[in-house]
Amino acid sequence: MDKKYFAHESAIIDENCTIGTGTKIWHFSHIMPGCVIGENCNIGQNVVVSPGVILGKNVKVQNNISLYTGVICEDDVFLGPSMVFTNVINPRSSIIRKDQYQQTLVKKGASIGANATIVCGNTIGEYAFIGAGAVVTKDVKPYSLVVGNPSRHAGWMSEYGHRLYFNEKGEAVCPESNELYILKDNQVHKK
Repeated sequence: MDKKYFAHESAIIDENCTIGTGTKIWHFSHIMPGCVIGENCNIGQNVVVSPGVILGKNVKVQNNISLYTGVICEDDVFLGPSMVFTNVINPRSSIIRKDQYQQTLVKKGASIGANATIVCGNTIGEYAFIGAGAVVTKDVKPYSLVVGNPSRHAGWMSEYGHRLYFNEKGEAVCPESNELYILKDNQVHKK
């Protein structure tokens, strides 16, 4: 049977994983059993996708990332180089906590910058933007830009990845798409 995805010859693809059409898996990556990778994803070099991980369509996973059990990324998520997910709040080498893995949900269109750390049990909202090196310790609102350690809200982003500047009416226009965004009750909505 012909594969409908590309895998570099150095990649390890275990049995019983699901990989969507058009996906590319690059050098030295390991795709483990029981994971689901959607269509048209790009799995960079030296990536591990653990059992139970779910990636939607068009997810971009840059080099040197481990996606641990409990991670779910919806469609169009971007994971920057060497960013980190955790899946246990209080790990100890001598104590097995596989029954305590926590889910981390990255919603549609979110971007996570290089070297950021996402502490497990949190949700990254739609089109949120996590700055490079940020350490996320709590949920991130949709369209929110967060930076720092621990991460803090620093502004709002459009679906195109542009910073939004709201006027006194609570309106902002994306400079690339001309789409209108409304800020109301500390939440952003696209019109």
